[in-house]
Amino acid sequence: MDVALLAAVLIVALFVLLGSGVWVAFSLLGVGLIGMSLFTSAPVGQVLATTVWGASNSWALAALPLFIWMGEILFRSRLSDDLFSGLAPWMSRLPGRLMHVNILGCGIFAAVSGSSAATAATIGKMAIPELGKRGYDERMTIGTLAGSGTLGLLIPPSIILIVYGVATEESIARLFVAGIIPGILLMALFMGYVVIWALLNPRKTPPPQTAPGVDRWRQTMRLVPVLLLIVGVISSIYFGIASPTDAAAVGVLLSLILSQASGTLTSRIFMDGLLGATRTSCMIAFILAGAAFLTVAMGFTGLPRLLAEWIDGLNFSPFMLLAALTVFFIVLGCFLDGISVVVLTTAVILPMVEQAGIDKIWFGIYLVIVVEMSQITPPVGFNLFVLQGLTGHNILHIAVAAVPFFLLLLIAVVIIILVPEIVSYLPSRMSAG
Repeated sequence: MDVALLAAVLIVALFVLLGSGVWVAFSLLGVGLIGMSLFTSAPVGQVLATTVWGASNSWALAALPLFIWMGEILFRSRLSDDLFSGLAPWMSRLPGRLMHVNILGCGIFAAVSGSSAATAATIGKMAIPELGKRGYDERMTIGTLAGSGTLGLLIPPSIILIVYGVATEESIARLFVAGIIPGILLMALFMGYVVIWALLNPRKTPPPQTAPGVDRWRQTMRLVPVLLLIVGVISSIYFGIASPTDAAAVGVLLSLILSQASGTLTSRIFMDGLLGATRTSCMIAFILAGAAFLTVAMGFTGLPRLLAEWIDGLNFSPFMLLAALTVFFIVLGCFLDGISVVVLTTAVILPMVEQAGIDKIWFGIYLVIVVEMSQITPPVGFNLFVLQGLTGHNILHIAVAAVPFFLLLLIAVVIIILVPEIVSYLPSRMSAG
């Protein structure tokens, strides 16, 4: 079988289905059916039934709706407001001032939501009016929110890391832990850029507004419940006290308790959060089922093996392979959401990655950072759409504001390629423990 012909038929079929508006899950199932029907003699119906059931009947997948529900509860409660007011007093003397609250707030909220769009929307709803009222540069405000909102994909508990772990049968706990230091690295890069920008543009940053020490500590104390929730969930996974699914269940319970204690938990908020988590979880689980069948179908056609052999024949070094994959994922991310990119490509890409000797845990973090770029690139950048709804500006205006943070994400990719221990250190310590 000619690998070029096989790949061309399946790629055309995929883009025809996606371009005609068919759901991503149905598109994946359709391409798998076409591949198996035309290029194999395997029993398509039996393979479809067993694969979809096997992909759906996964205990690791149970963490997905629980973490989404936890984020939905906090998104609708007063606890998200406490993030902004608790961080603001400590940023007044740092160049860039409250713009750093956008970055830190997104980083903290990312650790309880796992969603990029939810992170950008929650912090953006508070920050855009507040910073606009105080005279901060609007373009920079939008840029920090667009870039920092992507942290929801990386900082654990990350929804997309759960998807990657299920799709590749890798440890979700190790993936979560591997995302911690790269997430901190990204926050440091974003804050460093804001500091440099503020020093170069002093007139675009209003003068500091200092608060009395008592008021500062009173506002900071509002951060404590959310921080305890984050530390409790992540540390229980890192130290092996709980699995990701167990930690997610405890996180939901604690978020309900905190929301009740803050006086914002009503029956309406409870049901809205539950329904929102159900819709999102069903959508992702359906995509995963379609991707699982496509993966098996690709195995029957032999396409991953043929592509791996073809790549091996090109004698690409690991660095050249990663450079080519980075361009590929950025282009693909311009048209598909991050979860679709991950489940769509793992079946074909992973054999090449393993052939090149690249660790799958490291590759998962690399892939998520590259997919983060697609969240702020038109035409399908979800963070751009979120901020468009919050500001009323067109997509192009918001995309231009996000360009520096796109480049910072690219720098982060280069850094973890050159220093892979940034990703691998914590998982290795976790395994040793």
